[in-house]
Amino acid sequence: MTIDQNGDVRVQGVSLRGLPKVSLHDHLDGGVRPETILELADAHGVSAPASDAPALRRWIGAQSDSGSLPKYLETFSLTTAVMQTADGLARVAREFVADLAADGVIYGEVRWAPEQHLVGGLSLTEAVDAVQRGIEEGEDEADAAGRSIRVGQILSAMRQADRTREIAELAVAYRGRGVVGFDIAGPEDGFPPAAHREAFDYLAGEFFPVTVHAGEGAGPASIRSGLIDGRALRLGHGVRIAEDLQIIDHEGDEVQVQFGDLARWVRDREIPLELSPSSNLQTGASALWGDDLADHPFDLLYQLGFAVTVNTDNRTMSGTSLTRELALLVDAFGYDLEDLETFQFNAASAAFLPVEEREELVEIIAEGFER
Repeated sequence: MTIDQNGDVRVQGVSLRGLPKVSLHDHLDGGVRPETILELADAHGVSAPASDAPALRRWIGAQSDSGSLPKYLETFSLTTAVMQTADGLARVAREFVADLAADGVIYGEVRWAPEQHLVGGLSLTEAVDAVQRGIEEGEDEADAAGRSIRVGQILSAMRQADRTREIAELAVAYRGRGVVGFDIAGPEDGFPPAAHREAFDYLAGEFFPVTVHAGEGAGPASIRSGLIDGRALRLGHGVRIAEDLQIIDHEGDEVQVQFGDLARWVRDREIPLELSPSSNLQTGASALWGDDLADHPFDLLYQLGFAVTVNTDNRTMSGTSLTRELALLVDAFGYDLEDLETFQFNAASAAFLPVEEREELVEIIAEGFER
């Protein structure tokens, strides 16, 4: 891996930024540009902890790098505060798409919680419409610049609140109008998917795709509930599935592992893991295995055949991009282009799209990596 004079990371001489990528786990309120935060804060009378973008980036980074998911989530009180109007939501969504396109993303799913954006008087439908307007504007601008990208919304319900069924019905109502999936987010420990079984039953009856934040702030029991109670097709993070693996012997590159029933199910059924390496370190999700990226169980899960995908989670909070996450993994584990292509194939196959469109994504990725 090298870095050229323009700061672009290259693997085997190929620009990582230029490779086609798929982003599955990326929060709208976690990807707001610091400059935009300050401008919207000034326009709407929101107090910001810094007066310039570099200082704000440093503040967000310090707050996020705590090793605690609840503390990590505290930074979102600032970003959501400036996303309480239709124009503010549309702007953030438009810039979100532009930043993905500039990073080589060809398909992305943006997740956000409409219930957190009603303080300014918006209704749930007005909030969703505003975000969709911004997404479509961003797609059009990217296409005009020669960067084709498509982005779908995943509506998240806050697991510590009581609006899950309402948000589930909202997601289904917008099927075919920009919304592709449903999620529950927020503090995981103490708020299991089982508490939202009614909403998940409704979604299952509507054949609506679900991903669940599980295996980040809580362990295997949360993952189990996400699969059984939530009928999750993907696991948001899911890094702590590694707790259901027992390493019997580790000699050189050879690892003998005993699978628990849960881990074997997730691996054998190829249930995608939406892993976010930098975020997992910041929130302590991977702390059981160590404090460095090289300690993250990403490589163990990959080598054992789990359907691993690479994601950013919150680009602003983690100061990252999908290109940067891939570069960090290359540096930590020595991956080559074939490995990175596999991660993109996994993500394309896991996208909440019809199978024909997923196959088209796979073809675009294969052609991009071949070039």
